[in-house]
Amino acid sequence: HVQLVESGGGSVQAGGSLRLSCAASGRVYSSYCMGWFRQAPGQMREGVASLDADGVTDYLDSVKGRFIISKDDTKTALILQMNNLKPEDTGMYYCAALSGGHCSADAVVDSGNWGQGTQVTVS
Repeated sequence: HVQLVESGGGSVQAGGSLRLSCAASGRVYSSYCMGWFRQAPGQMREGVASLDADGVTDYLDSVKGRFIISKDDTKTALILQMNNLKPEDTGMYYCAALSGGHCSADAVVDSGNWGQGTQVTVS
């Protein structure tokens, strides 16, 4: 079972940036779709970004041009670089792993493997 640990969240002013990191351990399949989803209190989960095994990315429309999903230089963590943050980006951000099916930002919400989350607050 894949263990995922998110870090890098915090509180920033609108227009600021944050870099989220997701460290994975345990069995990680090369075919896994990796991504991020977020959730604000009382709201539904929302897929943010995904990265498939071939390096193809997908993003929620509202974050396109502002967020970038990638692997770090050592290929040991999944990164979400968040730029020009807006108050509506506020929420708990979760890293997720999904096997099978289409890999997309929407799909990561259906993952059965995710971490504890890291809080992002934009004011």
